[in-house]
Amino acid sequence: MSETEDTTLYKVVVNHEEQYSIWPADRENALGWKDAGKQGTQAECLEYIQQVWTDMRPLSLRRKMEQNHGS
Repeated sequence: MSETEDTTLYKVVVNHEEQYSIWPADRENALGWKDAGKQGTQAECLEYIQQVWTDMRPLSLRRKMEQNHGS
């Protein structure tokens, strides 16, 4: 085990555009971000994001493209 191994507990956070990030679990979320319901190591959180964030476009862009497609 390395002395520099990251033992920080992280949480997955999501913003109003459904964009994901990780944040130290013991810190208050940055303005505009809410908990996504996953905590763990950095690797576990990043793996979770990879599984759930399948469309990288911001929510507002997805909605606009759906509206344009429907017309």
